[in-house]
Amino acid sequence: MNGFRAALAADGILIFDGGMGSLLQRRGLAPGQSPEEFGMAHPEIIADIHAGYACSGSRVVTTNTFGATRYKLPAGLDVFAVNELMARTARRAVGGGVFVAGSVGPTGKMVHPLGDISFRGLVEVFKEQIRGLAAGGADVILAETQFDLAEARAVVVAAREACDLPVGVSMTFEDGVSLTGTTPEVFALTMGNMGVDFIGSNCSAGPEQLVQVARAMLEVSDLPVLIQPNAGLPELVDGRTVFRLQPEPFAEAVSVLAAEGVRCLGGCCGTTPDHIRVLAALCEGKFAPRPERGNRPCLVVSSRSETVEFGFDRPCRIIGERINPTGKADLTAELQRLETRRVLALAEEQAAQGAAVLDVNVGAPMVDETRMLPLAVTALTSALSIPLCLDTSNPEAMRAGLDVYPASPLVNSISGEADRMEVLGPLCRDYGAPFILLPIKGRKLPVTAAERLAIIEELLLRAEALRIPKNLILVDALALTVSSKPEAATACLEVIRHCRERWGLAATMGLSNISFGLPARDLVNSTFLGMAVGAGMASFIANPNTVRLRETLAAAELLLGRDPQARNFIDSYSGWTPGSAPAPAAPAASGAEEGSAVALAVVRGQKDRIADLLAERIAAGDDPFALVDGEMIPAIATVGEKYERKEYFLPQLLLCAETMQTGFDSIRHLLVREGQDAKATIVMATVEGDIHDIGKNIVCLMLRNFGYVVVDLGKDVRAEDIVRTAEEKHAAVIGLSALMTTTMVRMEDTVRLVRERGLTCRVMIGGAVVSQAYADLIGAHGYADDAVAAVRVATRLCREVAGE
Repeated sequence: MNGFRAALAADGILIFDGGMGSLLQRRGLAPGQSPEEFGMAHPEIIADIHAGYACSGSRVVTTNTFGATRYKLPAGLDVFAVNELMARTARRAVGGGVFVAGSVGPTGKMVHPLGDISFRGLVEVFKEQIRGLAAGGADVILAETQFDLAEARAVVVAAREACDLPVGVSMTFEDGVSLTGTTPEVFALTMGNMGVDFIGSNCSAGPEQLVQVARAMLEVSDLPVLIQPNAGLPELVDGRTVFRLQPEPFAEAVSVLAAEGVRCLGGCCGTTPDHIRVLAALCEGKFAPRPERGNRPCLVVSSRSETVEFGFDRPCRIIGERINPTGKADLTAELQRLETRRVLALAEEQAAQGAAVLDVNVGAPMVDETRMLPLAVTALTSALSIPLCLDTSNPEAMRAGLDVYPASPLVNSISGEADRMEVLGPLCRDYGAPFILLPIKGRKLPVTAAERLAIIEELLLRAEALRIPKNLILVDALALTVSSKPEAATACLEVIRHCRERWGLAATMGLSNISFGLPARDLVNSTFLGMAVGAGMASFIANPNTVRLRETLAAAELLLGRDPQARNFIDSYSGWTPGSAPAPAAPAASGAEEGSAVALAVVRGQKDRIADLLAERIAAGDDPFALVDGEMIPAIATVGEKYERKEYFLPQLLLCAETMQTGFDSIRHLLVREGQDAKATIVMATVEGDIHDIGKNIVCLMLRNFGYVVVDLGKDVRAEDIVRTAEEKHAAVIGLSALMTTTMVRMEDTVRLVRERGLTCRVMIGGAVVSQAYADLIGAHGYADDAVAAVRVATRLCREVAGE
């Protein structure tokens, strides 16, 4: 066993190191300077810091490579060389008794469709870095401070392709959710599917705030958990960033997590060897308990923000089957044109009718699945939070779909056909994608239960040889038609029971096959559904719009004791009469808002519909100004409210903003021709020394949605250039962004220049390390903690400048 894995498996607490950046600042790191560039010039300082942590009790030190990708390293630095030297420096500094974790931080880029880099492109970027870390002697790869589940997946896939080292992933959460809408539970379960060695959370908060994050992950996962809080929240004192939480209170607050089952503890921003020394002393001789937990699900699928569990004590899940071109000429034609409007409509309908997962099949004549499946997956994951099932027999299309899916989809399916397990099995394993195991081998359908079980057993052995865990396997009981094979139904029931009792595997099936060629198919299907659910079936693939099926499923869940106090049944059927439809299920993530079709298109992010809807309204005589001011802007304001209430997250916010922009662009010529005056001008920039621009870019997009003229100067911009542009453009507001504690001090330079030159424009600041208190300290006129707040603050400041 790998030495690090053995240490994780031991009973003691594994102590990691603390912060690096604040220590480098004390040793000469200039504001805005790359820590990696500084480390290459002064490897002896880096080695001294590592040795200090090792002497303080750290059993794991983390390389000075947090930003060592091609996107963050200064020009002229070689990615492999930087990572190799920094890993080797750590290894030499601590010797063989301490583990070296190769630090992999976020790139600062967003994965498509949230940004302009593909998942596969991101994997290649991380592989460059990880190869260097492995060559330098790292014992484990640690993805730190990740804020997007898709990027975290890319690190894991890259590590698997670049080396055979253990992998851990640590995500950062604010108020219990990541920037792109992932909760600790979704993160933990998705990483569990990917087979990582440990999970964790670091940065963003002090010890108290990370306690709840740790508890949430421990509740759903058996993986070792790493917690590395900051030494409190940053404050600016005399131009320097200060973390005030001292070693003793820090260690006392962190060490209590060991009693709750956290296996790995350390520190992040502001922590020092002194913090780690006290923490290590408090944890010496302690053991993280391995608490007994209730029944785990057989398997879990996830989206960026939701999970769906399959298991014997979980509700039986409906996998919606309708995104399938068979028998749908309109859908086939759309797929041939590489369009997704009908796909999205079918998805929303099924989600509203109670489907827990949506099967996505785009296979049709003259459809290139390798292009169409990822297009459909991207559109669906942008608009809805419901997990997907990728359904294709084309391995390349499946890989393309997995590349763009941000979490753990279900894969439909892996059969006993030659090499299908060997091709798709490792792909599902490495991408953390549970799959349906289909007991078909050769041309003859296995009619009897014995035939099916023999194939299943053979496929399980092949999966085991490929190191595919059982928590990624959902067995298809294979419903055949009873009109030609009378024993088909009883064979299915036997397979379901056998899989549950012998292998602990959950089962599914394509339900409607059972009644093919018979009258009253709904009656046959619903009766068989009740029998199969009673036998232990965990899910079924069907049309969720079938009323009788939903009735049977609701009654079965009630009778099996999986509907406490009959709450769901009563809510849906209190007014039921024979033949009536039940109350509709909860609406899909797009919501059930009221308003015009134009407004709803903005709120629901229907980017491919908005231009046509506006054209129809204008052709009917509607005023373009009224459409913008009376419908589109109130709609995007509604989106902002949903974002603030955490009903929407960054993916939905961006999609809705892009929809708004698409609509506005489609009628811009009418507004210009009519002489509409644009709103005020706002200059946006990331301050000097800071190369992060994700937050700024989102703010720019939202401001443009509200009609402001935005001049985006980009990142790493000097105060002089910012203020000069504001003068030239007669800007009402300057918006400044900073993500690093070392660069937030540059914001004051711009505020001071504006004051010295007597400009009337206002300065608004924001960023992960910035606060209202800091804005007040440097004399900024406004502070915004996200893109929605930025619009509100900018509007207030523009009115102040205009004297309103």
